[in-house]
Amino acid sequence: MDKRNYLARYIAVGAVAVLFSLVFLGRLINIEVTGQNNYTDTAHNNHKTRVETLQTIRGEIYDRNGKPLVTNEYSYDVYMEYGAFSSCSDEVKNSILLGVLSDAEECAEYDKFEMPSLPFKAEESGSGEVKYSYSAEYMDTVYGRRLEKILLEITEREELPSADDAVKILCARYGMSDEEGNFLYSEEARAKELFALRLDMELHNFSYKEPYTVLKGVTMVLMTRLEEDAFRGVKINTEIERVYNYPGYASHILGRTGKIQASKAEYYEELGYPMNAVVGTSGAEEAFEEYLHGTDGEVTVVEDEFGNVVDKYVSKEPIPGKNVYLTLDIELQKVAEDALKANIQMIVDKAIEGGKPLMGEDANAGALTLISVDTGEVLALASYPTYNLATFDEDYKKLSTDELSPMFNRALEGTYAPGSTFKPGVAAAALEEGIITPYTELMCDGQYTYYAKNDSEHIPACWIWNMYRGRHGALNVTSAIQVSCNCFFYETGRLLTIQKMNRYCKGYGLGQSTGIELNEKKGVLAGPEYREENGLEAWTPGQTITAAIGQSDNLFTPLQLGVYVSTLINHGTRYKAHILREVREFYTDSVVYSAGPEVMPDSVPLSDSTVSVVMDGMKNVIDNGSAAGVFRGYPITIGGKTGTAQVRDDKSENAVFTAFAPFSDPEVAAVCVIEQGSTGSDAGYAVRDVFNKYFGFEATPPEDGDEE
Repeated sequence: MDKRNYLARYIAVGAVAVLFSLVFLGRLINIEVTGQNNYTDTAHNNHKTRVETLQTIRGEIYDRNGKPLVTNEYSYDVYMEYGAFSSCSDEVKNSILLGVLSDAEECAEYDKFEMPSLPFKAEESGSGEVKYSYSAEYMDTVYGRRLEKILLEITEREELPSADDAVKILCARYGMSDEEGNFLYSEEARAKELFALRLDMELHNFSYKEPYTVLKGVTMVLMTRLEEDAFRGVKINTEIERVYNYPGYASHILGRTGKIQASKAEYYEELGYPMNAVVGTSGAEEAFEEYLHGTDGEVTVVEDEFGNVVDKYVSKEPIPGKNVYLTLDIELQKVAEDALKANIQMIVDKAIEGGKPLMGEDANAGALTLISVDTGEVLALASYPTYNLATFDEDYKKLSTDELSPMFNRALEGTYAPGSTFKPGVAAAALEEGIITPYTELMCDGQYTYYAKNDSEHIPACWIWNMYRGRHGALNVTSAIQVSCNCFFYETGRLLTIQKMNRYCKGYGLGQSTGIELNEKKGVLAGPEYREENGLEAWTPGQTITAAIGQSDNLFTPLQLGVYVSTLINHGTRYKAHILREVREFYTDSVVYSAGPEVMPDSVPLSDSTVSVVMDGMKNVIDNGSAAGVFRGYPITIGGKTGTAQVRDDKSENAVFTAFAPFSDPEVAAVCVIEQGSTGSDAGYAVRDVFNKYFGFEATPPEDGDEE
């Protein structure tokens, strides 16, 4: 009996065990085959996934020889991470922001906080009540338009509420007032900052992809304090700042970086940039933004229902920006900038010592360019006065009010009458058209009387007549270039006609884009076309002869003049000016783009004979003409042309100097323009110093130049 009872028990236990095993096995098969797990699914359903931006590295800028011009330096910013911050109540959000500002103040780093701009202007009435009005300037920006959209959606109206009502509406929106409209933070010292932060965060599209920076450039002291306080959503970001390795040099070329400007917000938004991105705002930083900026990566963060991070991984690798190599030679650039400054001071000192008015004592600005004749590469591009990129923020107020406009890039955006430097181009056109030959002689009697019957009160004269009541007599084209005879080129210009003259001048690149990647002005090529397009008085034959000596409406940039000289000695082949040499990968240094010489489509060919005659005339200018004193005893033969251009009666004339070297096989062309420099030859000293550096010559002492 006992044995039967035990057997029954064993069978019951075994049956239960088998049943549990079958259930477990079935469940296991179900999990393995179908992949379903209710417990796990439930647990994961309580998890929240968010994405943080993994900042990339901006590419760096180098000169043609690999010398670093702009590199990166790391600093640390405090920012709000959207995923954690957005899940908090308004009360907690406000507490977090106030806590961050309080910690910054206690750690003596409150100055790292930059108060956001507000769309409201506050005015206190006589009774002490504060009244608000909209800032028209702010409301006209992309952020102002976003605010308008938000307010219209909240109020469900078609017209904006008053500024006073808008402030109340927004305070309620951000939990800064109760249901009765009473301000909850009126006693807080940081109430205005809190309101500005909450509003600015919303208007700048604070989101998973666009975190919001509160403090910039904090120290380890504040970072440690914030880590101890562990405010929800407060993160530390490694910020990359630009370092200028040659402070004060090439500032106009390199340019700056900064936050996206309101005027370009929509443009960058379409490109997929976050609104807090750092972009190039001027110079090479802006021109080569597509190479330098890189692409941010993403980090996926998984949190449980209590906000604890349960997983974190890189879901999108950042792509660093590429390094940009310029055609610029920084050592030549330094010499060019220093020489330009010294040249201007020399002119001023010389004029003061001479004691005569309007002889250059008012010289104060200028530009110098050096380009490769065979490639169009820009080797140096100096503008004076200049500024220091490393101290730009501190100097901005002074720079922006300086009457000499040091931020203005005169080499690319300054336009100047070329004066007599224009004459070799006219000579080349006339020779090509058969208007003159190398042996044609034209008479200079001091005054040009062809139009005297029609206008006896204004008779154009040669510079030698104006200065000495002299005359050049009969001249061929080579001699006319050497002595810069106005009368020869008056007559040549008249015979050539403005139409033919300008066809060649366009081929030289005058009044045309040089092709350089930086911002530049096209200048003005004088003629009927320009007059008609701008609604000016009709062109007359008398204007043609004035244009032929580089006056009338002619205005060109120094770089255009450099391209013009290169084109003349290149037999009319005009190369596109460029400052980008190569683009390389950030880490591997492999070349992804290399710029080569590019011939502009509207070049006008010049014969060997024409080029030879024009170059000989320019060689004589240096050897025996107006620039002989500047280059006396120079180690190599060069060619050049001086020019002066009247600005107005109460100022010294502008000085213009163009040159190429060496004469037998030209490598480089240089142009120097000095505002109120008085005589063209005096602008040659800076060019001589740059040639010395380029060719490796010892500096030569200055000589007194001759008049043009």
